[in-house]
Amino acid sequence: MTIDNNFKSNKKIYILISLIFISTFLVAQNNDYGKVSKEELLQDFNSIDSTASAAYLYKYRKTYFNYISGVGFSLITDVHERIKIYNKEGFEYATQKIRLYKDGNEIEDLNKLKAKTYNLIDDKIEETSLKKDGKFKNEISENINEESFTMPNIKEGSIIEYKYSITSPFIYNVDEFIFQHDIPVNKIEAFFETPEYFVFRMNVKGFLNVMPKREQFHKSLDYTRRVASGGTTNAGAGQGLGRTTQVRGNVKYVSNVISFDLNNIEPLKEEPFVNELSNYRSGVKYELSYTQFPNSSKEFYSRTWEDVVETVYKNPSFGDELRKTNYFKEDLDAIIKNLTDEQEKINTIFSFVKSKVKWDQSYGKYTRKGVKQAYQKGVGNTAEINLMLTAMLDYANLEANPVLVSTRSNGMPLFPTREGYNYIVSSVRINGGIILLDATSQNSLPGVLPIRALNWEGRMMSKNGKSTIINLYPTNKGSIQTFQNITLSGNGTAVGKIRNVYKGHQALSFRDEYGKDKQKSYLNQLVNNNDGIEINNFEVKNNNELAKLPIESFDFTTESEIDVVSDKIYFSPLLFLATKENPFKQEKREFPIDFSFPFENISTTIINLPEGYRVESIPEAMAIALPNGMGNFSYAINNVGNVLQLKVSKKINYPVVPAEFYPSLKEYYSKMVGKLNEKVVLTKI
Repeated sequence: MTIDNNFKSNKKIYILISLIFISTFLVAQNNDYGKVSKEELLQDFNSIDSTASAAYLYKYRKTYFNYISGVGFSLITDVHERIKIYNKEGFEYATQKIRLYKDGNEIEDLNKLKAKTYNLIDDKIEETSLKKDGKFKNEISENINEESFTMPNIKEGSIIEYKYSITSPFIYNVDEFIFQHDIPVNKIEAFFETPEYFVFRMNVKGFLNVMPKREQFHKSLDYTRRVASGGTTNAGAGQGLGRTTQVRGNVKYVSNVISFDLNNIEPLKEEPFVNELSNYRSGVKYELSYTQFPNSSKEFYSRTWEDVVETVYKNPSFGDELRKTNYFKEDLDAIIKNLTDEQEKINTIFSFVKSKVKWDQSYGKYTRKGVKQAYQKGVGNTAEINLMLTAMLDYANLEANPVLVSTRSNGMPLFPTREGYNYIVSSVRINGGIILLDATSQNSLPGVLPIRALNWEGRMMSKNGKSTIINLYPTNKGSIQTFQNITLSGNGTAVGKIRNVYKGHQALSFRDEYGKDKQKSYLNQLVNNNDGIEINNFEVKNNNELAKLPIESFDFTTESEIDVVSDKIYFSPLLFLATKENPFKQEKREFPIDFSFPFENISTTIINLPEGYRVESIPEAMAIALPNGMGNFSYAINNVGNVLQLKVSKKINYPVVPAEFYPSLKEYYSKMVGKLNEKVVLTKI
């Protein structure tokens, strides 16, 4: 009893000393550039997350407006970051990539870059500065340049530190202030300073409790401008007209500063079934609402969604391209002249566009070369292909409209900005419902959008300039029907045949994975993902006939799924097809579970038992359901003579499950995985 109490007492003292040390270290830490300490270099794990491969020790950002007399305002962003690398997995943070936007002659500029790597060698801090050979430039697209740098002399335990500044002419476009990363952040200091002439709206995202501090300061700026001067000279009346005079002045204004001081931010960790993790990353996005300069009226920039739709529709690279039809009339008339059924027209036109124009892998809601050139060259971006599709459907007297979409990688369009959408799909109304189509995907069907486009809601744009919110997620289930016939031997070997039939989004996913030039990698993955089974007679039917369901079949042999112990045999009846672990491991979850589409997987298995054995025990039947009809699971196994018959059904009825149901979903999967891995026991007769 005394020993136990002494241990508890000593443990409390140790924790108290540790906390005092950590708090003292944080207070004493010098965040000035170049002032890295031995204490920081000696850290071998992060106190916020001991499993982290790296951590931001310090993040600083200040975005503000700079006025140049005779030129105007520009947007300046100063960045200073210090990162601790704990192990080799953290080496990826030694490379930093900075995206710079451009529009015609207006280009963002990266300047004042300086960077160092710090290592502790023989109890002394060794500094290695970034050299020219560690800097790189790359053109990502016609609107984005990328400058990157890779830090030298990186080791486990290194600290890297860098500073730079970005000058931007795009005063209305402020990059998001990101507060949460994949690694922990010890401290953030962030500032957004604006003259009173610029009024921004602040949009907070994520789950951190962010409390900004607001201050105002009185400042002044010097300016010069030219004004017309009149008058006469001795040379004659009117000869002074047309001259200008440079006038200098000074104006006082109020500067608004919003600042953030955040500490000990936990990382945003990858979890299964997440629709783009960055959608839930804590940060702040600023949107320019309006400007009002001295002696001028307000100029509004903040938009409603109807403003956005109108602007997009009126853009020549959208609306004008949508109205063009001459380039395809003759070809399309020949294809649809004898068609009267609307669904047949839709299918025919959809197939025609996919065969005529291939996707160049670039996103965009505006055309680049135009629909006519895409049609003639046989290649185009998303806008060119799907605006062409919409125009053809409309030409065929079908009610077709384009739909603005934000892809998963682009995030959710929470606020009405033109940048919120980056993709176009097509829609057609038939039999009182709406079918969505995307001809950029060679394996898609009407009503089956590629996964990249399944991102909450889109905006269907009609010819009157109005828009309607439309759900992008499918309601029809993607399905896999599996049929197995297995024969067991007394030595622990199982041979069998499997047949999988894919439907809907499951068919699209299978065709994408087993597409052209992917067969070898698909087979390797099939073997590696299923405990190294031996596969023979692999065959796929209907893979290129999209009107039919793809069917996959193969023979297999496995020895790893069956345990023979003395006179008993133990095995899970689904063998390698059984889900081995619960994908949901976190105690809590703050963002939705996104399955992309509703699905059902139904498997029927026949197991022929080895001669000389009888069934000692089989798993009990099970039927469980998620709340609100979100999904269900059933498991039933029967023993008939020397044969086991198993039927398993797994259904998720909604593409997205709200976070509030995460505990129920986690428990549901736990029970399901447990049941799928229960053993059949055979005893030797």
